[in-house]
Amino acid sequence: MEARFQIFLILLAVLAGTALLARRINVAPAILLLLAGIALAFVPGMPSLQLPPELVLLVVLPPLIYSASVAMSWREFKSNLRPIILLSVGCVIFTASAVAAATHYLIGLPWGVGFLLGAIVAPPDVVAPLAIARKLGMPRRILVVLEGEGLANDATALILYRFAVAAISTGLFSLPRASGTFAAIVIGEILFGLAVGWLSLRARHRARDPQVEITLSLLTPYVAYWIPEHVGGSGVIATVACGLYVSWNGPLWISSATRLQGIFFWDLVIYLIEGMLFLLTGFQMRSLLEKSKTFPLDDILAATALVALVIIVARFAWVYPATYLPRMLSRSLRQRDPAPSWRWVFVVAFTGVRGAVSLAAALALPLALPNGEAFPYRDLILFVAFGVIFITLVGLGLGLPPVVRWLGVAQAGRDEYIAEHASEIAARREALAAALQSLDAMTDDRELSDEAVKLLRARHEIRANQLPQSLDPDRHDVSATGTALTRELIAAERKFIHVLLRDGKITDEIRRRIERDLDLEEASLSNREYRRVRL
Repeated sequence: MEARFQIFLILLAVLAGTALLARRINVAPAILLLLAGIALAFVPGMPSLQLPPELVLLVVLPPLIYSASVAMSWREFKSNLRPIILLSVGCVIFTASAVAAATHYLIGLPWGVGFLLGAIVAPPDVVAPLAIARKLGMPRRILVVLEGEGLANDATALILYRFAVAAISTGLFSLPRASGTFAAIVIGEILFGLAVGWLSLRARHRARDPQVEITLSLLTPYVAYWIPEHVGGSGVIATVACGLYVSWNGPLWISSATRLQGIFFWDLVIYLIEGMLFLLTGFQMRSLLEKSKTFPLDDILAATALVALVIIVARFAWVYPATYLPRMLSRSLRQRDPAPSWRWVFVVAFTGVRGAVSLAAALALPLALPNGEAFPYRDLILFVAFGVIFITLVGLGLGLPPVVRWLGVAQAGRDEYIAEHASEIAARREALAAALQSLDAMTDDRELSDEAVKLLRARHEIRANQLPQSLDPDRHDVSATGTALTRELIAAERKFIHVLLRDGKITDEIRRRIERDLDLEEASLSNREYRRVRL
């Protein structure tokens, strides 16, 4: 037990160090964490760390999906539902079928095994590609489509995975029955997820305690995921539906204290989960090499290269027709949603990074069939799944930044940021104007003292003056200078409070209350800090 805890501490240290290195050399942390995990696996004396598939599918995946769903805008998800469904359902099925056909005709795998392998490697990861895409400043719609795809495609893949395992185990498969089951799972999970979200928000609202509410928020994704998964569904769709419901309705039910504490809590939880997941994925290289002795190395490498090539080509072969063909066939769609630039479509097609869910699904394969025979090609599937993750994460992950720069897509993202920035300033000013009208109404309806009204108007004026007057760089510099000076004043106040504590003039409890106010003020500066936009 002590040795395992020491390994856990080592992994935490590697996680922190790798994150700092990734920031310094401007590389996605997921890539370095995977490589660090592979390197650690071969350190002499380092014990072999197995990645239990149930840990990923039942423990890690629910909070990842739920957190991403809560952070996503329901309005943007709904407005981009067509491309999200085409990618998360259509592209996954198309890719799985392409892998099945290629592996059957080129390397002789049975159809069932090929389709199972395709279902495992078909869904892109929900974590790594988004982290890279956000860092590159891509247009908002590309990010929404990629995020929506990443949330929902695991559901399609896991359902196909179950169908394929059942077909291999029993030798029976019915397409009409499988299609009906798929539709029933989707509808049932959406309704169940919405019900869990509704119940969760009302339970948290009644609790009226930030610690209890955050605990309930941590339980929510597991309730939404585990129950459908236990009865034969995927759990993913229910968790996504639950997260989107909480995202849309949460502001009306969650208190400010819970929201502030919950943001820091969930940021840390997701940071640790994502980092550990990629580290442990890299650790599997050692055990996979040991198992690969049952197949010739040349066959393994050839199968890995073939599958990696097929999934990359299949994504391009699907994304371009799925983008332009519906608009060619529907005039109303062309008018309502004009076709995007081929450059945007290329970026979406290129961003097909696979992640740990694919490896977990491969690890979860049964060791034997119901008749006692070994599960066919299990070790080959494991190695190919890991190889595809490595090739796409490192290859496509490192290739995406130069591709985005070459296509000039980031410029559209910068233009979009400027417009969004102006819209935010306008929204803040309108909200302050509405608050001022409410203050005038309060003054007329209630007997308020002149001192109280004067204090409230001064607060309102301070908040209004903190907003930049325009996006002009010179005027923006004035606002940025004021923010920097405010930080210095907060630091001076914090230092003086520490002197008072050291001299025994205040207690630690007083110091903590004052520091909390200073911390909240400094955090608000970070939230409204308007950095100069470089055109």
